[in-house]
Amino acid sequence: MRPRRAYHPRMSDRVNVLLIGGGGREHALAWRMSQSPRLGRLFASDTQNPGIASLATPVDVPVNMREIYRLQIFCDKNNIGLVVIGPEEPLAAGMADALLAPGRAVFGPIAAAARLEADKAWCKQLLRGASVPIAEGRSFTDFTAAKTYVETREEPPVVKASGLCKGKGVIVPSSIDEAVAALDRMMNRLEFGEAGRTVVVEERLEGSEVSVLALVDGRNIYLLEPCQDHKRLGDHDTGPNTGGMGVFCPGGLVEGRDDALLAQIQSEVLVPTLDALRREGIEYRGVMYAGLMLTPAGPKVLEYNCRFGDPECQALMMRLESDVIELMLATAGTSPGSAGGAASPRVRLDEIDVRWRPGASCVVVLAAPGYPDKPRAGLPITGVDQAARLPGVQVFHAGTRIEAASAGEANGGLVTAGGRVLNVCAVGDTLAQARERAYAAARLIHFEGKQMRTDIGAAAARVPTLR
Repeated sequence: MRPRRAYHPRMSDRVNVLLIGGGGREHALAWRMSQSPRLGRLFASDTQNPGIASLATPVDVPVNMREIYRLQIFCDKNNIGLVVIGPEEPLAAGMADALLAPGRAVFGPIAAAARLEADKAWCKQLLRGASVPIAEGRSFTDFTAAKTYVETREEPPVVKASGLCKGKGVIVPSSIDEAVAALDRMMNRLEFGEAGRTVVVEERLEGSEVSVLALVDGRNIYLLEPCQDHKRLGDHDTGPNTGGMGVFCPGGLVEGRDDALLAQIQSEVLVPTLDALRREGIEYRGVMYAGLMLTPAGPKVLEYNCRFGDPECQALMMRLESDVIELMLATAGTSPGSAGGAASPRVRLDEIDVRWRPGASCVVVLAAPGYPDKPRAGLPITGVDQAARLPGVQVFHAGTRIEAASAGEANGGLVTAGGRVLNVCAVGDTLAQARERAYAAARLIHFEGKQMRTDIGAAAARVPTLR
């Protein structure tokens, strides 16, 4: 489905927005929403992130499911017309269900729909029943049974924690012994917490990995520009899996066949998935993110996410020219009513003209030393402002904070506060130009032990790695 006509909002149709989440993805969403003529006031749950803090007003109540009534009162008091939930944890916990109300739209699926990401074993069963192409595999809750199954295989499988692990619950072992060790880490040692009590053991697929994200309003599907993520920590896809070390957009699928392949993915993967959910009585609204492997036998689903990918979202927001608040309101499918002081007309997703900046975007992630296992916090960061002044560059904060000056010491400043610290993003007329700009900016930013892949988009741009 491609939107057919443009909707031009009245400048007076302001909407107050609440943004949930505090990473690089949410900073990118806040940055893009702040440019919308529809935005009234922007409130955010996590203004410890300095980038979000520069754009939004802090929420003055606890943001958690235990005290969700406080957040409901806050939304009523501040005439919140749109809630945007970025991370998967609150979606899986049912925050969208709790905050949806007459006159208030929520961008993000309800808990039953978010189970696509929160329960990989359930998702695999749902997809198998809908004849969606997936990797063959089995789910286990018993370590001995899982170990026996793995030891009977000729090739080492992929081992996944069934629950939410912030993008780190997938292990791709190089031997059967390593696969058994992964099972032990998940099921016995509980290194992944409750998420690893059920594991999915599946065949290792060969091919090119690609992310396809779509906006879904319950019935209509709008395919966003394809992105290609780089999950491994090191160059040339070496080292452990991470939440993502970089991405470029658009990500080429198969040269000369992108449109046909996207149409195939929509008809053979996304549509039957939505149909299967509807048969379960579940309506899906929000971002549907399919992680796919393009195998010789066609595209197969590796996993589903129920939100914008991180850092795919950053690459998309860099290229999106349409009003992101309009897109979110249409996807959420409910009118924010009189929130922010003006009534808003109801617009469907298939009625909005979505425009993209020509060319490409590239995102390079700067990670803390010790990431992904034990990232170091509190390391001073320099060069961010200088990097952000380069043409076509934006720097989104993912794991940073402002450290106050100690008594008798020099002024405090920006320091590391997470595994993935900064997302250095750039646009260009070509992918080669976008990545050159991103790496030029990344080289200006310094902190002790900085980890950075040098090959983001290199193969697609047909250029050497940039150091």
